[in-house]
Amino acid sequence: MPRVKHAVSSLKRRKKTLKAVKGQRGSRSTLFRIAKEAGRKALISNYIDRKKKKRNFRSLWVARINAACKNSEISYSKFIAGLKKVGIVLNRKMLAEIAFSDISGFKSLIKKIG
Repeated sequence: MPRVKHAVSSLKRRKKTLKAVKGQRGSRSTLFRIAKEAGRKALISNYIDRKKKKRNFRSLWVARINAACKNSEISYSKFIAGLKKVGIVLNRKMLAEIAFSDISGFKSLIKKIG
């Protein structure tokens, strides 16, 4: 029985890994062993940063709403509590967009609360 070396599948796997880390600097894009580690680390960082992105945007929205509330002389926490009490269901993304682009609309929300 002939000996099988799996050359085709090994080369395919290596090519796939090296293509995935193409933009890396130095040996991270040329040497297979180091490229494999770099690719794995990149995937882990991608996963973590997708979660961080959501966190960062939420804090941005809260900051925008808070700034608009300060202009209308109401605290952020009282504004959010007032919205819940009145029964207005808007997420922070929409509230931030209203506060940023439609100031009169945001002030009408504050009037409905108080």
